[in-house]
Amino acid sequence: MKLLEFARSSVTFRIDLDHRPPQTFSHKAPYPLNNARIALESRLRVTERSSGKVQTFVGGASCKTERVGADVDLWLEPNADFMPIFTDGRFINLKSFARAGMQAQLFPPGSGTQSDRQTGSIDDVFERVHLDLVEREGALLPDSEAIVKATLANDPIVVVTHIESDRYTAELEFPVKTMNANEVDWVWQTDTGPVLFPDLERDPEDILTGLDVAYVAVNNPDWAEFIVRKRTSVGDGVEVYHYSKAIRIDGVRNEVYRLPTGGSGSHRVVDLGTVAG
Repeated sequence: MKLLEFARSSVTFRIDLDHRPPQTFSHKAPYPLNNARIALESRLRVTERSSGKVQTFVGGASCKTERVGADVDLWLEPNADFMPIFTDGRFINLKSFARAGMQAQLFPPGSGTQSDRQTGSIDDVFERVHLDLVEREGALLPDSEAIVKATLANDPIVVVTHIESDRYTAELEFPVKTMNANEVDWVWQTDTGPVLFPDLERDPEDILTGLDVAYVAVNNPDWAEFIVRKRTSVGDGVEVYHYSKAIRIDGVRNEVYRLPTGGSGSHRVVDLGTVAG
């Protein structure tokens, strides 16, 4: 099975404010042009059973809100964690400020406020968004002993979790960045993320806007537990975004793969105005 080599795969968005006015900025940019390359954390494919339509989503690594190229004061205030998610033609930016519900003012002044779940059209905001995907043929690890041995050999490991509902099938693909391994009892368990977490009760056009992010723990072939990022009360009416909602899903299929360490893999570039992989 061809799998992403996540350490070498990324999404790059290009902004040119001379061509498109700012729609996601809360400050005056020092320069009108920027290409932001962001590593990928997970890839999600959702297929509607009745139509066969496939939607592919990619989640970018978390970063911080910033002034790119400024001489001083590089970090914006109020600052936020920023995680972009892209699919064909659309995006959602997840932002976490010091407390849930905080918003920054959009630039230029008078443009409104910046939502912590900002969605939009790629063509309206970006000059270009493209994926650089490096894919390798993964070797399926057939049992716990093989998984533990691959872990202790420091092999790159990718998991594909297959989730089904009455309306959809979904494939969640992610790199294992933290793995527990026991070579006496042949026990293993992932503790890794963030990964994309879909709401499969939504209509196809609403899957993107309903996406959350989660950490995932897997130690067997047929169930998985997620800890999902949600608005979480910390008392006195204050809420923050925190990985706080544990969800177990039974009846999944977890496939654990070892990626080769030699060779270069196949490289392809995909514009997200066409298809997301």
